[in-house]
Amino acid sequence: MLTSVLFDLDGTLLDTVDDFMAIILAMRQERGLPPVDAIRIRDRVSDGSVGMLSSAFNMQPTEAGFEALREEFLQRYDLALAVHTRPFDGIPELLDWLDDQALPWGVVTNKLSRFSIPLLAATGLADRCHALVCPDQVSHGKPHPEPLLKACVQMGVEPCHSVYIGDHLRDILAGKAADMPTIAALYGYIPPGEDPAGWQATHSVRSPAELRPWLAQRQLQEASHV
Repeated sequence: MLTSVLFDLDGTLLDTVDDFMAIILAMRQERGLPPVDAIRIRDRVSDGSVGMLSSAFNMQPTEAGFEALREEFLQRYDLALAVHTRPFDGIPELLDWLDDQALPWGVVTNKLSRFSIPLLAATGLADRCHALVCPDQVSHGKPHPEPLLKACVQMGVEPCHSVYIGDHLRDILAGKAADMPTIAALYGYIPPGEDPAGWQATHSVRSPAELRPWLAQRQLQEASHV
């Protein structure tokens, strides 16, 4: 039966882009540069700081000065990583339902633990999260299945009885490699031109509100086969 649920972090569980945007705007202003379109940054969140900064400053990661720019961004983010960040609408209600159903949930992310741990604490989710796996805690990050399998070990569940929800192809690939059903979060940070239908996830949702009915149905279906 369904025994647990795992989430990607940025773009799936938490809407983090406004904090990234605030830092980038401040950095550009201090350099005498005009504001950059928020959509331009949102489209690159899944590519991490390298992707966002490359787009925001029209620089290649190999260019002189890029690494210093990135380190400045990360230092600023350390100090302001949960000013604007909130769970996506519908996520708090979903987590309440999971808790009521005694279904543990966790997070598997490509965001370093340096940021992920304090971010979950700042958003009030740390004490409720049953597993957190970051790329610096494993040998291989997503799309490798290792992080998902580690989270399942932490929660004491079988991967085939869990579900992984994410907004990037690598999330779906990691779930498949871990023999885990997957849900594509179409409300997340999906760049233009990307076709999530081609990811071949088990299911897809356009808002977090669509997650609970699907999970509840799967819970009933699997329970009936026990």
